[in-house]
Amino acid sequence: MSQLKRRDVRIKVMQTLYAHEMSKEPISKVKADHLSEVKDRENSEFADNLISYVLQNKELLDSYILDKVVNWEIERMAFVDKIVLRMGVAELLYFPDIPPKVSINEAIDISKEYCTRNSGKFVNGILDAVLDELKKENKISKTGRGLINVKKKKSSSAVSKT
Repeated sequence: MSQLKRRDVRIKVMQTLYAHEMSKEPISKVKADHLSEVKDRENSEFADNLISYVLQNKELLDSYILDKVVNWEIERMAFVDKIVLRMGVAELLYFPDIPPKVSINEAIDISKEYCTRNSGKFVNGILDAVLDELKKENKISKTGRGLINVKKKKSSSAVSKT
């Protein structure tokens, strides 16, 4: 079997997170069931890391999402939209090698395919707003070709040698 495309891996991650949330089974069992097709090391590590970041930081990810949705509770949001948004915010925060545009476009396309008719616009709006906030707060670090170069501010304790 040929190597899966990164989009396919993201879809498998979404399905894994969905199955885990619905079944309440241990994530190790759900991953064994849903990620068996992800054979190569790079995609397997990406899937494992994305799942871990989403599960370990669910409250933080939800706070970024809810901050961008006026008069809305996370429980009212379409369940798959919520998972796709968590994955998108996690990629923005924790994957410095993935351009924000790629993370957002992937989330939009997956939501269009697996969620409601208006999910693409909804996911786009939320993730764009979260990205803007992360840039303003200097909480996003993306470097490399096609990525945002966010320079970290030098600490005030830095001594200039002139």
